[in-house]
Amino acid sequence: MKNYKWTLIGLALAIILYLIVIVLNLDLFEALTSALESAEYYEIDEIIIPLLILIVFIFFDYIRKKRLIKIEREKIKIYKAMMSSSYRILNNYQLQMHYFKMAADNTPGFDPVVLSLYETVIKRGSEQIKALGSINNIDEESILATVAPKSNPQTDPQQDSTEDKEIPSR
Repeated sequence: MKNYKWTLIGLALAIILYLIVIVLNLDLFEALTSALESAEYYEIDEIIIPLLILIVFIFFDYIRKKRLIKIEREKIKIYKAMMSSSYRILNNYQLQMHYFKMAADNTPGFDPVVLSLYETVIKRGSEQIKALGSINNIDEESILATVAPKSNPQTDPQQDSTEDKEIPSR
């Protein structure tokens, strides 16, 4: 029934009009033809069919636009659900990696540069996930711009440490 709402409304209006015509003994078709004959005098009848065609295509355009808007809203809902899930996964990963950081902190002689790099990498990952979750215009360009690498020597220990020190290999 929900899918045929307008059809049911049209059916109800048609039945009501039919009953009014029968009860009042009206002849609507003859009234329409006489109106069209009087419109012939002013040549209005020539524009009726082009106007009907225009109205039909405006209606089709409206329906198409409405469907596109619905699809875009669904895409946004899916994107936000994906981002929420990704954020949860990242938080779980960070909690698990925190255990390794605690072990590294308690290991004598563990290189503090590596710990600093670890913290920076985790912080950047969190910032990028948060930035992705707060995108307003969801398109490929915005997403790529959000996760594009941004180099800053003040907050990038990898740049400083690779110039002066060598990161220990396994």
